Amino acid sequence: MLALSVLGFLAEEPLHAYELRARISGLSGHVRPVSDGALYPALNRLREAGLLDRQEEPGRGATPRQVLSLTDAGRAELLRRLREPADVEITDRNSFLVLLAFLGRLPDPADQARVLRRRLAFMEGPASYFYADGKPLRATDMTDRFRKGMLNLAATTSRADRAWLESTIADLEQQ
Repeated sequence: MLALSVLGFLAEEPLHAYELRARISGLSGHVRPVSDGALYPALNRLREAGLLDRQEEPGRGATPRQVLSLTDAGRAELLRRLREPADVEITDRNSFLVLLAFLGRLPDPADQARVLRRRLAFMEGPASYFYADGKPLRATDMTDRFRKGMLNLAATTSRADRAWLESTIADLEQQ
């Protein structure tokens, strides 16, 4: 998720690491805040892999700013990751939202629709937070009001997600 966020935001424009961290935190920070201890090693790995460049630019004071940008290989890797997301990027809601934030960078609507169809197929399967004998429990099975509330909220969100996915897939297939 972090690497995809880095590649996605740097595809938009070169950024200082501080600005990049702020954007990533805005996208996913409420769930998984991005620390310098996670960001800088990730940036170093991406740079060592040839996906990022770092240039010095004059700063406000005496200290120069380190500005990050994508290489051609970084752009290609972003498109590959968007076209072929990992299973967790389809099944985990927060990871999927990060993927969704950059999916518009894929130039082919058919590729975009293919990714959304994977998410829709996952969402159409049975799921719950709670199981009995290997079967998902529904809100009607719950006696605890808070667990019932969790399942009702999840069902409502799931219906809205599926409706958006179906509508967007139909739009993309018409393009």
